[in-house]
Amino acid sequence: MQVTSVRGAMAEEREQTGASWEDLTLQCSDPQAACRDGLNEESVEEAPDAKSCQDQAAKCSPVLQMLKAAESRSTTQDQDGAEPPEARPGEQATEALKTDMQIQLSEQNQEFNKRPPKARSASQSSTDSYSSACSDSSEDETSPRDKLQRNSKGHFDFCIKNIKQAEFGRREIEVAQQEMPALMALRKRAGGEKPLTGAKVVGCTHITAQTAVLIETLAALGAQCRWAACNIFSTQNAVAAALAEAGISVFAWRGESEDDFWWCIERSASSDAWQPNMILDDGGDLTHWIYKKYPSMFKRIKGIVEESVTGIFRLYQLSKTGKLCVPAMNVNDSVTKQKFDNLYSCKESILDGLRRTTDVMFGGKQVVVCGYGEVGKGCCAALKALGAIVYVTEVDPICALQACMDGFRVIKLGEIIRQADVVITCTGNKNVVAREHLDRMKNGCIVCNMGHSNTEIDLVSLQAEELRWVRVRPQVDHIIWPDGKRIILLAQGRLLNLSCSTVPSFVLSITATTQALALIELFNAPEGRYKQDVYLLPKKMDEYVASLHLPTFEAHLTELTEDQAKYLGISKHGPFKPNYYRY
Repeated sequence: MQVTSVRGAMAEEREQTGASWEDLTLQCSDPQAACRDGLNEESVEEAPDAKSCQDQAAKCSPVLQMLKAAESRSTTQDQDGAEPPEARPGEQATEALKTDMQIQLSEQNQEFNKRPPKARSASQSSTDSYSSACSDSSEDETSPRDKLQRNSKGHFDFCIKNIKQAEFGRREIEVAQQEMPALMALRKRAGGEKPLTGAKVVGCTHITAQTAVLIETLAALGAQCRWAACNIFSTQNAVAAALAEAGISVFAWRGESEDDFWWCIERSASSDAWQPNMILDDGGDLTHWIYKKYPSMFKRIKGIVEESVTGIFRLYQLSKTGKLCVPAMNVNDSVTKQKFDNLYSCKESILDGLRRTTDVMFGGKQVVVCGYGEVGKGCCAALKALGAIVYVTEVDPICALQACMDGFRVIKLGEIIRQADVVITCTGNKNVVAREHLDRMKNGCIVCNMGHSNTEIDLVSLQAEELRWVRVRPQVDHIIWPDGKRIILLAQGRLLNLSCSTVPSFVLSITATTQALALIELFNAPEGRYKQDVYLLPKKMDEYVASLHLPTFEAHLTELTEDQAKYLGISKHGPFKPNYYRY
């Protein structure tokens, strides 16, 4: 199979970006955007290559051949009277809800006593509208790093908040499994093949119930896994406990400090008895850590799978300078990630995050969404549906034109900032909301970020002596100006939906399945198929991931006839679109 390299499509860095990735230091005030001071995050598009698409149509990946063979055997067994797959654990959800409040109340006490960096004052709120997914800690305020915990089997190679929450976390994972059909199907179809046998996967992602389903799927397919969190606020402590109880070496808890963040990455990546050969990353922090601190280990990595704009940009930097010594798969720009996770997940979760933190009513509110990529499109659609007056800021004329034709007014932030009730950043850039904008905001304006890292809002300027910080509830800070004006900052500028609420399991199933297939493809690829470069996921796999989710909707695909396929110049089994097709 020919796979299209996208090294050549990397946009030229602007002059102000300065240093390359290799020159950056490990210490940084922002663990989510660490080691990339002065870098601009730019999405890189693949150059059109119709011939590559036709070659893919003629030859299917060994991974897909293996999965189809396993599926065929499974179908034959079912017809011969094999036992049906186990029932979905729907009854567990009711019991989980009964336990929810107990965990919720015990986990939140510490968060109310915390202050943001350089805060001037802090207060507590009697209002507590958070679910367990957003709870910060247990009653024990001891740092997890100071405790030695063991699971019921004596396993102690992990560091989490409280192993006693494992039972509740297991119920959360079982609920998520019901909405993640493709991963469950992947376990059934390829479990017997164990395509990841011998793979030692080190991961750095959000530690949620949905990610836990992915991790346990990788383990079911034969992989050994060690994991850390890519965001200090997104870890669900009960889920981390459930993973630790299941024997997964996980190092994460909600509310980590910057030092904790890097300590957890270090523990997950390095072990005397375990060396990784695959990386699954979200943001590039884990990849960078291994690249800078363990260069010999990095050279032995067989493949990297990255799912964020931030991480992909860093990989392209290495590739451009000839320092990427392992193949990497760009999951972020795959169709199944861009058009489903970025769009539909943000469309549903933006409202949940805002409501849980502020109880705001959206009808009639003036909202500014900075950036009209897939994330921005989802946010705008959700807010418009509830009656908000939505404005868009954009630098790309194509995206701006899309916003105009979708009924949104494209405007500069400075022109509307005095009237805005809510400002949401979705650009992946830095300092989109600057101090001059913050100074001009009206009293009570809500500011939040839906991008991966907290660089989009100029938080450094908000640590000034004349400003006072007041913590009013978990992940909600009031920043008060000398004249009494205050703005409401959510999640200290970090990813709103995963820091303050949850995201739909079904949409994450699409991205997680894409990640799993990318790992299988890189791990099983024959020598020479992938060079030391960054690749897009083969379109045939994108289509396979989508097909695994169609049965949920009882959708039935039309099949091309041989004559029709010949007329279109494609295989009747796909891929059905060229690589340059814009969905």
